[in-house]
Order: sequence, then C-alpha cells, then structure tokens
Amino acid sequence: MKNKPILILTGDPRSIFLEIFFKSFKKNKFKSPLLLISSKKILVSQMRKNKFKKKIRFIHLKDVKKSKLDNESINLVDVGYSQKKQNEYLKNCFDISFKLIKSGFTNKFINGPISKAQFLNKKFLGITEYISKKFNIKKIAMLIYNNDLSVCPLTTHLPIKLVSKKINQKKIKEKIELIDNFFKKNFNIKPKIAITGLNPHCESILKFNEDKDIILPSIKSLKKRGYKVDGPFPADTIFLKQNRKNYNVILGMYHDQVLTPIKTLKEYDAFNITLGLPFYRISPDHGPNINMINKNKSNPLSLVKALKFLDKK
Repeated sequence: MKNKPILILTGDPRSIFLEIFFKSFKKNKFKSPLLLISSKKILVSQMRKNKFKKKIRFIHLKDVKKSKLDNESINLVDVGYSQKKQNEYLKNCFDISFKLIKSGFTNKFINGPISKAQFLNKKFLGITEYISKKFNIKKIAMLIYNNDLSVCPLTTHLPIKLVSKKINQKKIKEKIELIDNFFKKNFNIKPKIAITGLNPHCESILKFNEDKDIILPSIKSLKKRGYKVDGPFPADTIFLKQNRKNYNVILGMYHDQVLTPIKTLKEYDAFNITLGLPFYRISPDHGPNINMINKNKSNPLSLVKALKFLDKK
C-alpha cells in the first residue's frame, strides 16, 4: 500500500468527534485511506443525525492487510458496543488499534476525545500515559503542535499542588531531546525552544527556587550539548508577540501554563501529538463537548490539520 492508512479510533460514544469527522471527510481529500475503529451502531446513528450519506465498507480484522482501502466509502472495523459496557468497548477499540500498529499495518493513529475520569478511573494521568504504558515507552512528551508555535507541558494532567515535586533536570532534558528529535525528523530543522520558569517572574521568597536551582542549570547543560534553548522566561510575558516569534516551541512547567495561551492564540489550529512513541499518535485539540452534540456547531479544524499532517507521512 503506497500510503499507509490512518487509523481513527472514534473515542467516546457521546462526543462531537463523528460530527467533526464527517465535516472533515466532506470537504477534504486525503491520499491515505482512513480506517475507523468504531461501532456500526454508533456510526449509523450519527450519520443519520448529521445527515451524512456515505457507503460503509466493513473491514474484517483477519482480512485487513489484504483489503485495498480507499476513501470512496467509510472503512469500518466494527467493534461491538453496549451502553452499559462503554469502558470495555473503548478498551477493545484501543486493543484492536494497537494490534494493527504492532503488526506493521500502519504507523498513523488518531484517537477521538475520551472522558479520562470514566475510562482511566484514576489509573493513569491521561490517554498519553495509557498508550505509552501499552507500548512500554517511558520517555514521552505531549506536544501541542501548530505550524507557527507549539507548546509542551513538562508535567501533564497533574494536580497543581504536585507540580513542583515533579520538576527535575532529567525530565527537562528528556522533553527537550524529544522535541528536538521530532522537529529534525519531520521538518529537518533544529527547533528554537523557550523554557518558562515555574514561579511568578521566575522568583521565589522561599529558600529553594526551582527556577534558579533546577530549570536554569538544565538550560545551561542543554546549551553546552548544542540544543537551541533559552530561559527561564516568566510565563506571563513569553507569549507576547515580540517574544514568542523567536521560537518554534515553548516548554512550560505545567499543563495550563502553556495550553491556556496556545488555545487562546490558535484556538482549533493545533493538535496534540505524543512524542517518543514508535508511531504517530495524535488527538485533536478538543474534548467530547457533550453539550454541543448534534447542534452542528463543532469546528473540524484541529482534526483536518491532524489528518493533513499524517497524510504526508
């Protein structure tokens, strides 16, 4: 197969993802065949509600490698669904996807939004960590990618009171290495990376200051190794236009420190890609948005950007 398929796990049954997928499918052409990992029951119901007409082509797992996939119809691996067993359904969807990836069928994977609280049941911080555990990968990074400016949180879905305890030089260096490798591999550039401090103005009234005692030494060490890093910068000013324009990526110390400004600046023009995995894993930059279901108000831009990115791989 010339263009490897893009696996799309449609995620939470109650979400806007399929509406967004239909919008993306209608208005865009992709060279890579799209293969949905979902339920016929859910798909048909959402097609009817969104007035989306397209033939469904059922793909059996045992025949998937022989199947000549195209985008003339919706390719579907049908996964049994019961509302009472939603977690089991999602687990089966992931297991099927991972089996196909490990078999070499594809290296391109998108998962729709999933309610972390319900599915993960506090066993993992997020879907990023869930997937990395399934592939036994310990060094990962969560990159919110945009053509002009990307961001990466050092800590992910962690309660704010625990953040300072998880900041260390090893973790900072690992994230920078993963970001640098991603940009070199995919865009043939050595990225310029700004690193924020943790405390307001990178200052602290406490004896121990993470900015001075952990972050600054990390930056000095990385510079000596040839990485294009600067900082630490106060988080309240690094996103100003005259500051952010000098960088490809901003590494922040915690989730909302960098995701709030990037979503304010770029809205849906970004997607979440996991660095460090042996394949491309992307999640569109939005949640299930239950309140918007069947209202035709969803914005497909994040998924379109993700599909176009993977279509070139």
